[in-house]
Amino acid sequence: MDLDLSKFDFNVETLGECQVPSPLVGERLKFVSDDERIVAVSDSQELSRYQEELGYIPSMETAGPRAKVFQPQLLARAAIVTCGGLCPGLNSVIKGVVETLNQEYGIKDVFGIHYGYAGLADPKTYPPVMLDADKVDTLHMEGGSILGTSRGGQDVETMVQNLVNMRINMLFTIGGDGTLKGAAQIAKEIKRRGLEISVVGVPKTIDNDLQFVGSTFGFETAVYQSTPVITAAHVEARSVYNGLGIVKLMGRDSGFICANAALANPVVNFCLIPEDEWTLDGPNGLLKAVERRFRRKSHAIIAVAEGAGQSNFNGLGEERDASGNVLKHDIGTFLCDRFKSYFADLKIPVSLKYFDPSYSIRSVPASGTDQILCHRLAEYAVHAAMAGKTNMVIGYWNRSFVNVPIPVATYERHKIDINGSLWRSVLACTGQEKYFKGRSK
Repeated sequence: MDLDLSKFDFNVETLGECQVPSPLVGERLKFVSDDERIVAVSDSQELSRYQEELGYIPSMETAGPRAKVFQPQLLARAAIVTCGGLCPGLNSVIKGVVETLNQEYGIKDVFGIHYGYAGLADPKTYPPVMLDADKVDTLHMEGGSILGTSRGGQDVETMVQNLVNMRINMLFTIGGDGTLKGAAQIAKEIKRRGLEISVVGVPKTIDNDLQFVGSTFGFETAVYQSTPVITAAHVEARSVYNGLGIVKLMGRDSGFICANAALANPVVNFCLIPEDEWTLDGPNGLLKAVERRFRRKSHAIIAVAEGAGQSNFNGLGEERDASGNVLKHDIGTFLCDRFKSYFADLKIPVSLKYFDPSYSIRSVPASGTDQILCHRLAEYAVHAAMAGKTNMVIGYWNRSFVNVPIPVATYERHKIDINGSLWRSVLACTGQEKYFKGRSK
C-alpha cells in the first residue's frame, strides 16, 4: 500500500456511552468490544516499520454487535436512502438492513426515503414509505433500488431538520464517494446541533474505488456480467477478416472492472484503464498496435474503461453531473471513429463492432457471492448504528468487517497500482505490451 497510514485517524465517532443492554439474544452470540481492532497493514515489513516509527500499528475498529447499545429499542427509528448511480445489490442491502432491524433488534419503525437525498430534503414531494421484513422478502431478486435514487447536493440543514421531524435516530446511507461525503456533512450538522442521530454508510461503488473498505458490493456482479458481452464481441470479431470488437465498461477513475473482466475472460487483447497512460497515434500507439495484431491474427478485442484515454479530449472543456462529478468524454465512440478512419486511410478492411453494456450491467440483481456481501454489510451497519457509531462506513479489510470513518474512506480514489501484481497479471494475460512496442511475434 502506497498510502502513509500515519496520517489517518481510524477512530470512529460515537454519540455517547452505550448504557442499554443489547436486545440480541442467543447462546452462540459473540459480542465485540470497542477495543478489538484489525491491523490496517498485513505486510510484516510494513508492520515493523510502523511499530518502529510510530510506536503503534495503525488499525481499524472491528465491526459487530456490542453487549450494550446506545439506541433504546423502543425509541429507535431508522431511515434508509440510496443515492448515486444504480448498482447490483442495492435492494439486497435495503433488505438486509430492514431484516436485521426487524428480526434481530425488534425495531419496527423503518422508513425508506424515496430518491436519495432529494427525498430527505423534500419528504412532501417524495413521501417516505414504511418498510418491514414482509415487504422486502423477495427484494433481492430485483435489480435497481426499490427506493429510487438521485444525484445532486441538497441543503444539509433541511435534511437534518427532516430527520428530527420524523424522529429518526439512525440514518443508513447506501452510496459511493459523493453519497458518503454528503453523509459526513449530515453527521457534522447533527453534531453541531447536539443531536443523537447515527449516520452509517454502506459502501456502494460499482467501480470499487473507495479506500479501506475492500471489495464493494456489485463489483463482482459487474465483472461477471461483462463476460457474455466480451464473449459476444470475440465471436463477432473472429468470425470475419480483421474483426475488431470494442467493449466499453464502467470505471470513471478506476479500472478495476475492466482489468478483472480481462482476466475473467482472457480473450481480451487490449485492456485500457484510466490509471495507465497510452497514446493513440505514433509507432507505439494503440492504432499501430491493433494493426500489428491484425498481421498476427485477423481479429482483436479491446476492453476500455469509460474514464480511459481522456487526454485525447484536451481542449474540449469540462462538464459535471448534478453531484459535481466530472463527466467523462465518450472514449468508446471516439475509438470507433478513429479506428475506422485509420484503417480506411491504409485501405485495410476492418469489421468493427461496438458494445456498451454499462446500464444493462448495473441494473441487474446481485450475483450469489455479492448477495452474501450485501447482507453482511447491512447487518454490520445496523450493529454500528445501534451502538451509536456515526460518520462511518462498513468495510471488509484483512478478512474482517471493520468500522471505517467516512473521511478515511473518501480521502482519495482507490486506483489500480500499475506497478502492482493485478496490472502485471492483466499485461501477461492480454499480451498487449508486445503490440504496443512493435513485437508482434
